[in-house]
Amino acid sequence: MPGCRNERALRRENANLRRLLALSSAMAELLDEGEIVGRAAAAAEALTACTAVAVPAGEGHAAVCSPDGRVPDTDVVARPAEPGRTDGRMSVEAGAAWAAAYALCAGDRLVGHLVVSSEHEPPREDLVVLRILVQQTGLALTTAWLRRRERSAARDRGRATGSSGAANERLAAVVLDLQRRRQAHERLAGAVAAETGEAGIAAEVHRLTGLPVAVEDAFGGLRAWAGPGRPENPPRSVRRRRTALLDEACRSPEPVRDRDRLVAVARPRDEVLGVLALVDPDGRAGEYEIFVLQHGALMLTVELSHQRNLVETELRLRRDLVDDLLAGSDAVGARARAEALGHDLASPHRALVLSWPAEEGLVRAVEHACRAALGATVLLARRPDGVVLVVPEPEEPNGRCPWEELHRAVTDRVRGDGGAIGVGAVCRDPAGLARSYQEARRALTVRLGSGRPSGVTRYEDLGIYRVLTVDGDDREVRGYVREWLGSLLDYDSTNGAALVRTVWQYLEQGGNYDATARALLIHRSTLRYRLRRIREISGHDLGAVDTRLNLHVAARAWHLLHGAV
Repeated sequence: MPGCRNERALRRENANLRRLLALSSAMAELLDEGEIVGRAAAAAEALTACTAVAVPAGEGHAAVCSPDGRVPDTDVVARPAEPGRTDGRMSVEAGAAWAAAYALCAGDRLVGHLVVSSEHEPPREDLVVLRILVQQTGLALTTAWLRRRERSAARDRGRATGSSGAANERLAAVVLDLQRRRQAHERLAGAVAAETGEAGIAAEVHRLTGLPVAVEDAFGGLRAWAGPGRPENPPRSVRRRRTALLDEACRSPEPVRDRDRLVAVARPRDEVLGVLALVDPDGRAGEYEIFVLQHGALMLTVELSHQRNLVETELRLRRDLVDDLLAGSDAVGARARAEALGHDLASPHRALVLSWPAEEGLVRAVEHACRAALGATVLLARRPDGVVLVVPEPEEPNGRCPWEELHRAVTDRVRGDGGAIGVGAVCRDPAGLARSYQEARRALTVRLGSGRPSGVTRYEDLGIYRVLTVDGDDREVRGYVREWLGSLLDYDSTNGAALVRTVWQYLEQGGNYDATARALLIHRSTLRYRLRRIREISGHDLGAVDTRLNLHVAARAWHLLHGAV
């Protein structure tokens, strides 16, 4: 998905979507094309930061002005970059302004273009509003055109036959059709207002048309179905065929036929969010059913745009909460904010930092891996040092390390291995998560700087290394290791020996010859020879207490670094 927008922009777009629903009802009552287009131009200015004007079909250019005839400060003259029925950017002849033209159609007839301009390219939320507004205007123009056509036909028949009774009957049929269309509009708008989602829109379209209805995502996945004959395992469309269908539906002002279905797309901007389809194998769908399908697709556009805004809002709120927790601020209000997002911070938590070579799709992979490996939802944020998680402490590890399980689950879901996880210490209160985050960063630094960077390092496992590092800077530690073990490291590197590993195991085993020999899988005599060489090469007396302590600390630090010093 695209990067999260700020909350003000999301709230503004949601408010404008609600205003567009009200405007749709008002425009559906109008008969005059000029009044409909004028309402659209006024709405474009009211709901966006653009200046708008309607350009009638056949005119190659227009001085961009507002609906009240006011010419803006910059005299912008725009010509369609590609004349015709398509939408597109406009060429601007004067001023450093942005301009675009949106085709306004009544059925198959091009009425004109709604030309909008701005001193800067509008934000995404304004472009979404403009696209939906143009779709609404097209439906209103089509409805007005049909109503005028039917009234004209009824008058012509009345004059031809001299029978006012026949004309009245025809007018009555027109009125009935208009009432059906108004009712369809009200019911579909009501489904959106009632927040019944895609399923509610599909159910209303089915009730209004009597035909089975499918709502699909852009890839062909079934999201909702209304009516008989729901497929148990609907097959996915071939990608190339699906792409061609969506391209055709985007270009067409009316629904397109796809085998036994009529298809209309929900497209607030350039991206197709969903598809609304009438299952019509017998070709029963007439003008009214097509109108319902078009209007249903418009309401689906509003609904899916609203849903996307809600997802972006929640992602932003989660990210802001994680940022505050890691910074140690708002510890008092953190629990309430987390509870509003469906996360319980009352239980013990840890901070984790993940670093992976393959960053594409990493956040989604981590979310899925957490559910699979930990059985829990997490708070997640992306930061320069990696993906940061605030994770509840697993209640029953079942003898397995949950963080190793998480590492395997993430590795299975991304391309390539080599990922590392740093795990901070557990904290009982949200105020401790800032400390846990720093600990996780330190553990990750140790892991990435080691000879085996792929894997998991817990802060609790750092041992003496926790004391020796300062803010993740391990230069002092590496210098300390070099001071006490440098000659042995050089000897091992030159001769392929294992003297550093020998001194580490010897001190870990408390100086016990038998235990050390078993750990190294060597004979006691070999061990005695190695220890003698260690004394000769390093010049250190393994029997001196201070020397023994410093060698042990240095050897432990070397072990954590896996010999990468």
